[in-house]
Amino acid sequence: MAFAGGAALGAAVTVMRVAPSRGWNIAGAVYTNLIQSVPLLLLLFLIFFGLPLAGINVDAWMAAIVSLVLFASAFLADIWRGAIEAVSRGQWEASRSMGFGFGLTMRKIILPQALPLIIPPTGNQFIAMLKDSSLVSVIGVWELMFLARTLGNKDFKHMEMLITAALIYWMLSMCLEFIQSRIERHYRTVSH
Repeated sequence: MAFAGGAALGAAVTVMRVAPSRGWNIAGAVYTNLIQSVPLLLLLFLIFFGLPLAGINVDAWMAAIVSLVLFASAFLADIWRGAIEAVSRGQWEASRSMGFGFGLTMRKIILPQALPLIIPPTGNQFIAMLKDSSLVSVIGVWELMFLARTLGNKDFKHMEMLITAALIYWMLSMCLEFIQSRIERHYRTVSH
C-alpha cells in the first residue's frame, strides 16, 4: 500500500520536475531534496511524535504509511525524472513540431522510451522499501521485525527469530528480484 501511494505521489512529483513550468520544477526539486536528505527513521519519528505536538493525532500505522509514502515518492520521482531526461531532447522537439502538447508527448513518445530505463531502479527501490519497512517496528507497528522481536522476547530465542526474519526478507527479496528480471526481459525484448 505504501509503495502504491509512493508511486502515485512520485509520479506527480516527476511531472512537476519535467514540466515546462520553472515554478513546478523548483517545487519538485525542493521536495525531493528535502525528503531524500532526511533518514527514514527520523522522518518516521517526526510524523509519529511531531504531528501530535501540532494537534494532528496519527496512529502508528498511519505514521508508518505516510513516512514510507513520502520516502518512496522522493526516490521514485528522481528515478523516473532521470529516465525521462535520458530520452533525447530531439524527441521532445519533434513532438512539439508535430503540435503535440506536454501530456500527449509524455504518453506517446517519451514514456515508451523511458520505461525500459525505469524498471530496474524502480524494482530495486521496491525491494529496498520492503527492507526499510522493518524500521516501522520501532513505533510499535506489527510487521515482520516487530513479530520476530516479540516472539524472541517471549521464548528467549532472539537469535533464532532474527535469523528467521532475515531468511523471510531474503526469500521475499529473491522473489521480487525474479519478478523484476522477468519484467526487464519483457521490456528489453519489446524495445528491440
